[in-house]
Amino acid sequence: MTDLLSRPLKLPCGATLSNRLAKAPLTEGLADEHNRANEKLVRLYECWSEGGAGLLVSGNVHVDRRYLERPGNVAIDNNGGLEWIRAYAKAGTRAGNHFWMQINHPGRQGAVTRDGTFPAPSAISLNVPGRPEFVPRVMPEEEILDVIRRFAFVATTARECGFTGVQVHSAHGYLLSSFLSGLSNTRTDAWGGSLRNRARALLETVRAVRKAVGPDFPVSVKLNSSDFQKGGFTNEECLEVVRWLGEEKIDLLEITGGNYEQLPWLEDVKPSTQRREGYFLDYAKQIRTVATMPLMITGGMRTRGGMEEALRSGGMDVIGLGRPMCVDTDICKRLLAGDTDAAVSYEGALPVDPREIAAGATDDEAKALEMWTNLVWFFVQIWRIGEGQGPKADMTALEAYRIYRETEDRQTAMLAPL
Repeated sequence: MTDLLSRPLKLPCGATLSNRLAKAPLTEGLADEHNRANEKLVRLYECWSEGGAGLLVSGNVHVDRRYLERPGNVAIDNNGGLEWIRAYAKAGTRAGNHFWMQINHPGRQGAVTRDGTFPAPSAISLNVPGRPEFVPRVMPEEEILDVIRRFAFVATTARECGFTGVQVHSAHGYLLSSFLSGLSNTRTDAWGGSLRNRARALLETVRAVRKAVGPDFPVSVKLNSSDFQKGGFTNEECLEVVRWLGEEKIDLLEITGGNYEQLPWLEDVKPSTQRREGYFLDYAKQIRTVATMPLMITGGMRTRGGMEEALRSGGMDVIGLGRPMCVDTDICKRLLAGDTDAAVSYEGALPVDPREIAAGATDDEAKALEMWTNLVWFFVQIWRIGEGQGPKADMTALEAYRIYRETEDRQTAMLAPL
């Protein structure tokens, strides 16, 4: 038995995680045409709940069905299906672990729109090679306030339906994250300009969520340590926001980094980082100096020894595992029992020539596509588990990309009108 990984963690609100391993939030893409949960999500989270992690965090559940990160996202927007949300929560807690709902709005990074627009703090296009350029529309203040209310409504629904906590997604360039960045938020009103103003959307969302769910219910935030872009959200700004989040009495802060324009966990990782594991551990150690809440890091953690060292260093309290759990759903149980010393890094065996997919792609487009095909291989494994087929570790990246593209196109075409 590994003492450090098995040690319980009591959160500020009074709830306790049974161990220090978490299934990190992963976009699932399994919802029905009304963006409701279903038997596929139930089946998937039954597997993950039995897998041994003390905490599961769902993929993003959207607050507004008009704007989706993917067509198969779950949304809670007066679209019915609460019986399935209850079944989803029950499945994810069946082994006695915590199951938190990640709540999100995609903002300008959305892939599906039902009204032909994507809202954002400012009318600044997303710069992603190979992605069609569009200019998002500027959100008026009343729409910002409506989004905050929607986050609180979804949080209330999560608690009433049996989830044991929530996570407010303010990372990776989605809506709340885009308010924090000076690159994507150039407003001159009370929602832009100074860091305090740019952080207002996040802080008021956290306050609204806390008021809605009460003081004894875990409220977490996912936050970038940095956007890794010149002019974007910096690590120094992150430290200040963490101080403010501490004043809001959040229960867990998940540290990550980057956005669609800059994906540090898919870029070439420094050898020193690979040896140490934990892509964001150095940032977490800096954040620890100002944080009053427990910290969770996701990204690059693979060996039991590396996980133990990260916990021993004091830079983190919870270890998030993402991609390994898309294939080995019981990896946490095996790590805790000492049955294995490491999670498999499947991403290291997925080479693909992007020009097999997009002939004539520029170098930048090819690089972006190569990273994307690496990700979608894991998306397809999640689908297979949800459909009862089980993962297929010998699937090629090219095969996975073709399945992903066909499925996403079909889901988009089948989306129910509002």
